[in-house]
Amino acid sequence: MMETTGNIVAKTLPALPGVSPEILSAWLAEQGEPAFRAKQILEWVWKKKAASFDAMTNLPATLREKLAASYRLSALTHTKTQGSADTTRKFLFRLHDGRYIESVLIPANPALYGEKSDRRTLCVSSQVGCAYGCKFCASGLAGYTRNLDAAEIAGQVLEAEIISGERVDNLVFMGMGEPMANFNNLMDAIALITGSETLHLGARHLTISTSGLAPQIRKLADHPQQIRLAISFHGATDEVRDRIMPVNKKYPVAELMDALAHWNSSKKQKLTLEYILIKGVNDDLNQATILARHARSIGAKVNLIPYNTVEGLEWERPALSHCRAFQDVLKNAGVTATLRIEKGHDIDAACGQLRLKQETAEGIV
Repeated sequence: MMETTGNIVAKTLPALPGVSPEILSAWLAEQGEPAFRAKQILEWVWKKKAASFDAMTNLPATLREKLAASYRLSALTHTKTQGSADTTRKFLFRLHDGRYIESVLIPANPALYGEKSDRRTLCVSSQVGCAYGCKFCASGLAGYTRNLDAAEIAGQVLEAEIISGERVDNLVFMGMGEPMANFNNLMDAIALITGSETLHLGARHLTISTSGLAPQIRKLADHPQQIRLAISFHGATDEVRDRIMPVNKKYPVAELMDALAHWNSSKKQKLTLEYILIKGVNDDLNQATILARHARSIGAKVNLIPYNTVEGLEWERPALSHCRAFQDVLKNAGVTATLRIEKGHDIDAACGQLRLKQETAEGIV
């Protein structure tokens, strides 16, 4: 069922974690199987997390054989875990075409999401690499390869729960890639993640991060699910954003703010502006003053993140005292502003670092 060229496995079968209940039901009808089998199969995949088709013991052997001939049980292969002193874990996954992506399991992230300390948040990737070229980010260092499909996006959650043995409570689409540039596959994955017959995670526990794709922000605002939105802002003016975020040349600050105003007219969830503090680039206190004005205009909270060092990039993080001074400007202006106590700095947790090292070692990059 699989053709192998070197160490790269060609994709010939769809992966079950990307198959919707409707499509599975239609397939079963084509096979002459009763409709109730769909619920059983989905339970084995999403709830019981079966390791093989043979493990699906309440299915007839003939149906298990049909499933094995038509589907892969997993979209991803777990190849490595990096553990952190703060219990953050980064997972490296290999895809069917030999490429790699990463997910990061964070035990708690109260600074951004206000969750209790026993919560587990998974940072999910949406693309192999990234085409948007933010100057401080590791995801795009090797360029953009392709979008992930729905199975590869939703499958990260499933695999993280299998590896950790724990329920993932929250998802943040802040891993490798620009989620909004893979909008259709992302929304298909979210339908699986939130579906009552699949993972059944509430939409309010999902946060999508974007570098500022204004049209897609408007499109997501009109979507009925109450998904949360975080903006990778990282510069309060066009001058600063242009320097470090090429997307700003297409969707400058004024256009982005207009899209966020539309979001507020459609959604109840409070917006988050993410702001990575980079020494000598965007950490001037005048930027804090302007950022406060933007945040107040849309009722957003601000999450400040000291820069996470990336090998091969020149940027540095400001001193903690300066980060706190930046935060104080926002607070004094009446903006809710948190300074993230970072997790995973000792495991290359900046998006794309582990993947880049692995692909370089294999000569893929």
